[in-house]
Amino acid sequence: MEITNIWHKFNLHRSKIILTFFIISFSGYVNAQRKVEMNNPNYDDRFLSYGFLIGIHTTSYQLKYSDEFVNRDLDTLYSISPSWSPGFSLGFIVNMRMSEFFDVRILPKVSFYEHRLEYLSLDAPTIDELVETTVVELPVLLKYKSERRGNFRMYMVGGVKPGFEASGKNDVDEVSKENIDIRAFNLSLDVGFGIDMYYPLFKFSPEIRFSRGITNMLGSDNNDLSVGIDRLNTNTVTLYLLFQ
Repeated sequence: MEITNIWHKFNLHRSKIILTFFIISFSGYVNAQRKVEMNNPNYDDRFLSYGFLIGIHTTSYQLKYSDEFVNRDLDTLYSISPSWSPGFSLGFIVNMRMSEFFDVRILPKVSFYEHRLEYLSLDAPTIDELVETTVVELPVLLKYKSERRGNFRMYMVGGVKPGFEASGKNDVDEVSKENIDIRAFNLSLDVGFGIDMYYPLFKFSPEIRFSRGITNMLGSDNNDLSVGIDRLNTNTVTLYLLFQ
């Protein structure tokens, strides 16, 4: 009897339930079909556009041991370990439109780097070698853009990044009186991806970029810190915030 009662109540309210369902479904469809108001709809039609960037990165050397280290000529030294260190960069954006989906961009910037090497020996204190440099960099990148969807557009970038040391400082613990020799020029290959976000007054683009140095950063002056190393290459991961 109770079950029959419940079913009867359902029959009485069934038309209201169906009507409510269709109203909700239609409202969802209308919202889905509603066009998003596009900010700066003609922004990407400009041949030249400008802006500035802020970058936060983490960087480390990639190390290749020398034959002297592998052959155990350095009996007491058993490890040279690079570690990741933070830094940041500031720069400008010059973007040139090549076609609907391709841009060329030049990003002159100043970057502040720290690279660390830890030397572990059997019969000597640990040496922590810190290489601090200020580098002027000039990345030249090709930007491939997807179709714009409302106020968003995905993109990928890739290119080369030459860098010239503007100033540098090598700091080591008191246990060491010598510094490792590092070259002043570096050339890197960059690849990354990001998203363009269009606002009424500007375009904001968060971007992740990976940088792999192809230049051997180890200098020609040999000493106790460099004899166990054959190559030093830079690896950097950067989060960029671009404003145009």
